[in-house]
Amino acid sequence: MLRLLSLLQQHGDWSGPQLADRLGVTVRTVRRDVDRLRELGYPVHATIGNIGGYRLGAGAAMPPLLLDDEEAVAVAVGLRTAANGTVAGIEETSLRALAKLEQILPPRLRYRVSALDAATVARHRPGAVVSAEVLTTIAAACRDHQRLRMDYRGHDGTDTTRTVEPRKLVHAGRRWYLVAYDPDRADWRTFRVDRLRPRTPAGPRFSPREQPRQAGNSGRR
Repeated sequence: MLRLLSLLQQHGDWSGPQLADRLGVTVRTVRRDVDRLRELGYPVHATIGNIGGYRLGAGAAMPPLLLDDEEAVAVAVGLRTAANGTVAGIEETSLRALAKLEQILPPRLRYRVSALDAATVARHRPGAVVSAEVLTTIAAACRDHQRLRMDYRGHDGTDTTRTVEPRKLVHAGRRWYLVAYDPDRADWRTFRVDRLRPRTPAGPRFSPREQPRQAGNSGRR
């Protein structure tokens, strides 16, 4: 059943015969194990077609994930980095998730993670902290190509209300930046995320513009 789950996590649709062949079992056994996975909370959906098949979907709850050795180490390192990062409100959450992960790591992986942690010194430098909510709001606007309305404080302390076409979030050093096209100024601009406050709801959709290679390197506000 765990091998079945690993296959379903790899890519999209699998037919019953394909899964049975990869696992060396019967199609009936595949159907039985799919039902068991569903009972455990994994959203395994049946697909319609000439043969029919299965797809692992996104569910309302977070079921356990299967990670290989390198993926588990990468997640552990990422959680440790997040706990010492520049995003407010996720430090404690990251540490709780890391503690859970380390409890179930096999000894060989726990040794690798603990060795890396012991040999690494976090250099805490002063930097602006932004909230996870602001980052996710901006990221959603970038993904959905929706104009972002925001209150922004410039480097001179002046407050303005801006409407931009967000393109990318950039994490440089200890700061987060938003690269966006400003229609009112007919030019690309780079905004410090710690100085902006998104307004809701988001603005209308826009057609993404071709971003110049050097966009965001100048014109910071």
